[in-house]
Amino acid sequence: MAATRPPNETQVSTNLPGLTHHITGHSPSGSAIIESTRPAHWKKILDNTFGFNVVYTTSEFPVSLNNNADIKTYDEVLAKGQLGLVNPNGTVARMVDFAPGSEPLMHRTQSLDYGVVIEGEVEMVLDDGVVTRMRRGDVAVQRSTNHGWRNTSETEWARMFLCCRSARR
Repeated sequence: MAATRPPNETQVSTNLPGLTHHITGHSPSGSAIIESTRPAHWKKILDNTFGFNVVYTTSEFPVSLNNNADIKTYDEVLAKGQLGLVNPNGTVARMVDFAPGSEPLMHRTQSLDYGVVIEGEVEMVLDDGVVTRMRRGDVAVQRSTNHGWRNTSETEWARMFLCCRSARR
């Protein structure tokens, strides 16, 4: 799919649109406002075969929204540059771009994950060899299982939205 917005400055995939994060809050009178609007910042992974963009993360759940404590914590976590796939006791929402023909990186996290295909087609690969093709709008619910994602295209990038919450086993 051709980009309808130019890619973000740090974006690896050039055929997918750039992203903007709009974070809401409340005015002193209590009405809804936009606290900030930020261009997405991408982290390049494994020789530029993946791009990670943290849309938002919290370090506790339920999260405290008082005095924008969550926004301050989000900024601090990103500034440290040490966020893993999950944020223990919190949540992580991220966009992930997959290069054409990239091989799945098998991994297991101690989390409940929701993965939504935004652009392209992605195969969900499980450790028992089962492969499920997912198309735009399809959702996978990963329950601490060993899995990987594979972009099915040989020419176009694919994008998923992933939201993770730490889990107990």
